[in-house]
Amino acid sequence: MCSIRPRSQARTGLKDSYIRIIGCFLNRVKMNRFDSTLSDFECDSFSGGLILIELRHLKTLVALRDTGSLVEAADRLFLTQSALSHQLKDLEDRLDCSLFVRKTKPPSFTSAGRRLLNLADEVMPMFKLAERDIARLAGGEAGRLHICIECHSCFQWLVPCIDRYRGNWPEVELDLTGGFNFAPLPALVRGDLDLVITSDPVELPGIKYVPLFRYEAMLAVDPRHRLAAKSFIEPSDLTDQVLIMYPVDRDRLDIFSRFLDPVNIEPASVRTAELTPMMVQLVASGRGVASLPNWSLVEYIPNNTIVAKKLGENGLWATLYAAVREDQYAAPFMADFLATANETCFANLEGIKSVQEKPEA
Repeated sequence: MCSIRPRSQARTGLKDSYIRIIGCFLNRVKMNRFDSTLSDFECDSFSGGLILIELRHLKTLVALRDTGSLVEAADRLFLTQSALSHQLKDLEDRLDCSLFVRKTKPPSFTSAGRRLLNLADEVMPMFKLAERDIARLAGGEAGRLHICIECHSCFQWLVPCIDRYRGNWPEVELDLTGGFNFAPLPALVRGDLDLVITSDPVELPGIKYVPLFRYEAMLAVDPRHRLAAKSFIEPSDLTDQVLIMYPVDRDRLDIFSRFLDPVNIEPASVRTAELTPMMVQLVASGRGVASLPNWSLVEYIPNNTIVAKKLGENGLWATLYAAVREDQYAAPFMADFLATANETCFANLEGIKSVQEKPEA
C-alpha cells in the first residue's frame, strides 16, 4: 500500500511551479480510474516511475479547450503553434497516451485529456489564489484604483471584472468613471486616475499601454437597409447616411479616425446616443447606422434585430489597451486587476482575439 499526494514545487516562482503526480496517476489514466481528487491522490500500488506535469501543460490544455483551435490557443498563450504542438506532444509522451483527437474541429479530448482538464479546473484557481496571497504579503494589500473608460461598450465586461476583483482585493479603493467629457490620459499622467481603458494610445511620459485584446469595429444596419446586402462597407457608402455615435470627440472613434477621415469622407449627418442598446434600437428602427465593436453586437444578430457588416474588405480591427503609470504597473493589486480583466474578457466576449505584439504608441 502507498499513499501519494501531489505537491507543487517552484523553480523561479509560482508561475513555473510543477505539479508532481506519481506513477499511480498514469495507471489511473490507462485504467480509466478517474475517481481521485487533488486532495486525495491514493493508489494501491504503482509502477512506471515519476510523471512530471507542469502547470504550463494544464494552462495549454485549458486554452485549447476554451478556444477550440491550436492556432488561437497558441495566440492566447503567446506561443507559436509549433511550440504549443511540441509541448502537447511532450506531455503525451510522458503520459504514454493521447490527450485529444487532432483531426476533429474543435479538438475532441480523450478520457485522459478530460481528466487533466478536471485537474486543471481544480488546481489552477488554487495557484492563482496562492499567487495573490503572496503578492499581498510582499507588497501590501492597500491601494487605490480609479478607473476611467473611453469606451461605452466596455461596461459589458468591465463591471463583472470589477465585481470579481473587489472580492479578491477588498482593501483597494475602487472607483469607475466614464471619460466622455474630459481627457482621461492627461489625468492619468497627473495621478488623478490610475487606469484608463482606451483604444487610442498616445505616447505620454511615464505611461505604459497594456494590450487587452483585439476587436473588430463593425457597422450595424437595419436588416431591410440597402447596405445589408453588401459583403462589406466602403467609406463612400456612408455619404448619404445618418451615423449614430457615442457623444465623444470624433477623433476618438475608429470609424472616423481610421475609416472616413483618411479618405476625406463625411456622413450625411451625425446623431448621438449614450447607450449601446439605444443605438441598436435606433438602427433597427431605420433611424441611421452605427459603428460598434463586434462583441457588443453579438446578442442582437441571432434575432435579426440588426445586421453587422465589415468596414472595408479586410475589416477594421483595433486593439483595446489598459493605460497605467509605469510606477504602478508592477504593484500587486494592479497586476492582478490586469490579469482579472484579461480572463474576464476572454470568458465573456465573443469575436475578440489575443494580442501578441506591443503597441507602437
